[in-house]
Amino acid sequence: MSTLVSDTGEHSIGQPDWEAAETLTIRGGRPLRGTVEVKGAKNLVTKAMVAALLGDSTSTLRDVPMISDVKVVRSLLEVHGVTVTEGDEEGTLHLDPSGAVAAHFEEIDAHAGASRIPILFCGPLLHLLGEALIPDLGGCRIGDRPINFHMDALRAFGAVVDKSYEGIRITAPDGLHGANITLPYPSVGATEQVLLTAVRAKGVTELRNAAIEPEIMDLIAVLQKMGAIISYEPNRVIFIEGVDRLEGYDHRAIFDRNEAASWACAALATDGEIFARGARQQDMLTFLNVFRKAGGWFDVREDGILFRRGDELKPVMVETDVHPGFMTDWQQPLIVALTQAAGTSVVHETVYENRLGFTEALNKMGADIVVHPKGLDSPDRRVPRRDLEQAAVINGPTPLHAADVEVPDLRGGYSYVIAALAAQGESTVRNIGIIRRGYEKFLEKLTALDADFDVVG
Repeated sequence: MSTLVSDTGEHSIGQPDWEAAETLTIRGGRPLRGTVEVKGAKNLVTKAMVAALLGDSTSTLRDVPMISDVKVVRSLLEVHGVTVTEGDEEGTLHLDPSGAVAAHFEEIDAHAGASRIPILFCGPLLHLLGEALIPDLGGCRIGDRPINFHMDALRAFGAVVDKSYEGIRITAPDGLHGANITLPYPSVGATEQVLLTAVRAKGVTELRNAAIEPEIMDLIAVLQKMGAIISYEPNRVIFIEGVDRLEGYDHRAIFDRNEAASWACAALATDGEIFARGARQQDMLTFLNVFRKAGGWFDVREDGILFRRGDELKPVMVETDVHPGFMTDWQQPLIVALTQAAGTSVVHETVYENRLGFTEALNKMGADIVVHPKGLDSPDRRVPRRDLEQAAVINGPTPLHAADVEVPDLRGGYSYVIAALAAQGESTVRNIGIIRRGYEKFLEKLTALDADFDVVG
C-alpha cells in the first residue's frame, strides 16, 4: 500500500508524485512478495549511449531503464548535438550523432550533475571533434575514485591533457594512436575508456589487467557490431585493432545483475518471495553461491529467477572483488539480510574504502555491526589484501526497529529502504532521489511487492 502525504501530514488526492519523491515513510515487518522486471544494466547502457558518438549512422539501444543516470547521459549527448529519440518499443532509444558539436564547460557541468560519465566522452569526442572538456566529477561518495587511470591512458594514446580552473581540456593535435597500457588495477571505468578510445585510434592497442565484467563484454559486443576489431585473451588481456570508421549499432542491453541481486537480498531480509523477471543465472553465479550459503533459495527459470528465504539464515564470510568475484554493489543489501542470520558474518570490502559507512544507520535500527577500518586478516581469505580495504563484522540475529535515516549513496540507499521494510514500526528514509540513479520505477516496484509506505511530498 502506498500513498502521497503532503508536508502538512494530509493525504493528497491522485497519483503520488513518485518522480519527485525525496522522502518515504515506511511501515515494515511484512514480507515483500511479487514480481519485478529487471531491465538493461545501468553500467552498460550509459556506456553504450556514449559509444553511439563513434558511429557514422544512428544507433538503436533496447531495454534501456528510465533511470536518472540515463537521463544525465541523454542530456550530455544532446548538449553535444546528438539527437536522441524514443522508439515505439518501451525502453528503446535511437541515437543520431550526425549533428555532433563541441560544448562548453558550463553546459557540460550543468547537465552532468553528480555523474562521472563525462570522463568517458573523451575518446569519442577526440575522434569526432578533436577536443573534449571535463568539468569537476561527481558520483556516489563511496571512496576515492581517481581519474589518473583515465588521464594516463589518454596520454598513452597521444592526447594532451590541460587543467584549468574550469576543469580539464583534452586535445589530440596529432591524432590518436594505438598504445600498450597496463592498468595498476582492473578498473571498469579505465577499461571502458581504453575501449572507447582505441577502436578508432591508428594501430593496435594492447590492454593488460583489464576489467572483464559482463557489462564490459557487452560493451565489446556493441563496439564489434559497429565494426570494431577487439579480441579478449587469457589473463585479462584485450587487443584492439583501430579502424577508420564505425557504423551505428542495434543492441539489446544485458540485464542489470546489480538490481537482480538487490531484489534477491530484499526477499532474504523480509522473508519474502520475489521473482526477478529478466535475470540470468550465468552472470550471477558468484552471487547465487553466497545467496545459497546464507540460507537463500532460488529457482532459475527461462524468463528470470525466483528468490526467497530457505529454512533459516546462516552467517557467511564474503570478500568483494572485481569480476568474477563478489561485486562490491552486492554487499550492502546483503549485509541487511545478514543482520537476521544466526551467528557472525564477515564482509571484507576490498574495492572501495568508504562503502561500509552505511552500517551506522543499520546499527541505529538495532543491528550489531562493527566496522574495522583497516580490514581483517583471516586464514580463509582468497582475495589479496589492499591498503584501502575495510571489514564489517555482523552479529545476528538482531531484530530491526524503525528509525529516521538519510540515503548516502545508491546501493546504501536501497539497503536502507529494505532495512526499513524488514524493521518493526514506521521509518523515515530521506534523500531517496539517489536511488533513482540505478533503479527504474523503484516505488512502483515496491508497490507491486506489497510494500507499505507513504511518499512525503
